[in-house]
Amino acid sequence: MNLQHLRYFVVELARMQHYVAEVIRSVIQDLAKDGVTMVVVTHEMAFARDVADRVIVMDGGVIVEQGRPEEIFGDAQNERTRAFLSSFAQN
Repeated sequence: MNLQHLRYFVVELARMQHYVAEVIRSVIQDLAKDGVTMVVVTHEMAFARDVADRVIVMDGGVIVEQGRPEEIFGDAQNERTRAFLSSFAQN
């Protein structure tokens, strides 16, 4: 990982106007396609699933699970992760 090009974002898209949130999603997706290393903190699970190549789930400031998006979203091993993700599946 080239830390010289590391970018860090806290993405609170739910608080933004729809158009602004879409522009930010698009920019982050373009950066990811260009191979830019980013740390994105978000509760936007669909966005994280679609853009990330690695997902880290934290609970109380502790990493409880990490892996590829298909592992976390398709077969989470941690009970708290499964409960958290199920709340998004119902919406």
